[in-house]
Amino acid sequence: MGATLRALRALVLLAGFHLLGLLLLALLGALDWVAWRWAPAVWALKTYVLSFVLAVPVVRGMLMLRTPRDEGVAGVPVTEAEEPRLWAAVRELAGRVGTRAPDEIRLTADMNAAVTEDARLLGLRGGTRRLYLGLPLVAGLSEARLRAVLAHELGHYANSDTRLSGITERSRLHVARTVGRFEEKSGLKVAKERARQERKSARRVARGKTAKEVDTTGVGFSYRVMARIYTAYGRFSMRATQSGSRRQEIAADLAAARIAGRDATASALRALPALDTAHEFYLNSYATLGVEFGMLPPHGEVFGGVRHLLDARAEELAGMRAELPTEPATPYDSHPSTAERVATIESLPDDGRSAEEDRPAFALFTSPEAALRAVEDATLTPEALAMRRLDWPDLVHASMTARYVRDTEPLRTAITELPGARDDRAAGEGTALDLDLGIGLGIARQTEAFLDAVDTGAVWDLVDRLPKSEEAAAATGRAAREFARSSLRRELARLLTTALTADGRARWQLSWSAPASLLLPDGYADALPAALDAAIADRPDTEPLRKLLATGGAL
Repeated sequence: MGATLRALRALVLLAGFHLLGLLLLALLGALDWVAWRWAPAVWALKTYVLSFVLAVPVVRGMLMLRTPRDEGVAGVPVTEAEEPRLWAAVRELAGRVGTRAPDEIRLTADMNAAVTEDARLLGLRGGTRRLYLGLPLVAGLSEARLRAVLAHELGHYANSDTRLSGITERSRLHVARTVGRFEEKSGLKVAKERARQERKSARRVARGKTAKEVDTTGVGFSYRVMARIYTAYGRFSMRATQSGSRRQEIAADLAAARIAGRDATASALRALPALDTAHEFYLNSYATLGVEFGMLPPHGEVFGGVRHLLDARAEELAGMRAELPTEPATPYDSHPSTAERVATIESLPDDGRSAEEDRPAFALFTSPEAALRAVEDATLTPEALAMRRLDWPDLVHASMTARYVRDTEPLRTAITELPGARDDRAAGEGTALDLDLGIGLGIARQTEAFLDAVDTGAVWDLVDRLPKSEEAAAATGRAAREFARSSLRRELARLLTTALTADGRARWQLSWSAPASLLLPDGYADALPAALDAAIADRPDTEPLRKLLATGGAL
């Protein structure tokens, strides 16, 4: 479908929204006329009020003539003077695609690339073009793959996709806002009715009667009906436009293959799902590991640190690129499935340009580190920017130690409630970030108190106070004892780990290819399991654990 036909379809769908509004207003007017002619005065008045409150959101939606400007993605604009090689590559690719180069390049923190255009007169006139380039994406691509991605995005300009997207977006925005207003009014009416019934029930209870169950069935029904009508039109509009969006993506892929090469384009498409998965894992498991304790990686590494993960797990990522996601696209998806896109590109004739690994994509940047720092400063909140920065090894150790201090808090609280126990939690407690000498000594004393409880048998009452699974809570007799024994071993191991890391004898080790591991003093790894088993035996012996705690220096 050409640009003219796509523009015509978008205009028809936008006009359809207004036509739907006029139709609904006409129906409401007809309802008022019927009520005026044949209904009693009281019912006619109620009909007029209902028609008015239903007509207001319809009219407001129809009168929303201006679409709010897209504020864009948080990012950092880079000039040609700052990144001459990147700008030269983009201008070269734009010329080969046959379109005008973007007016701005903005670097972002996303695992994505995108283009926008501030088109005017419903897309009849072009406007400012922006290319958004995510630095985590750049970190995961070779230069050839990045060129394919850039050629794909520039292909959207060549096909007028960005100029016409404003019309489609306006139609979707009108529908979404109108549906939102009706749903909001329905929710308010339900809440008001619920509050009324609850007050009535409270008065019944005060008089010694049984409270009635709150029932809001049917309340706000007319609002929900109107919302469903507009939702149905929105779905129809989405199906009509998203099919075109999927064709646009294939067209942009073909443009990228023509410019950057078949193999490089297919390789880039294969890499995108794997990189997206790896990036999400990195953010959850590494970059934000210490956020809840007020810690972040070094400046520039919050988004740039994904490079270490990608390098360490290159073999795993290669396997993910080979096995593409198999989920089929739905009628409401804006993109075809990755498997379909790759199959389309790989079915093209061999153009003689291989996708062998070449320079990393960051070779197009004058200073990748400066770019990463700038994007970080522009993206993170002021609260995040004020957090303490630690090198990766120290960040992992401090975060894992703080996590154990926090997770053992219920157990250590229970220990302080034992007869004769000291409450050492106040020694620096409340900040898991700075594990100073006071906290280390406090945890050491609590560990000794725990072992004393094991010797006296009081530990079973202590463990019984801790949270249990449903299965453990329901168990009785010997089964309950075995659940308690398992819980005792687990809690004891966690407390010992906390004590050893807090006083510096154990250290959490950073690994980019596996979860963090605990480095114990020499001999501890072999002796600790047997010592734990001895402490939870039917005839407990805590002496092996006490000896381990009494020996060994800091790592």
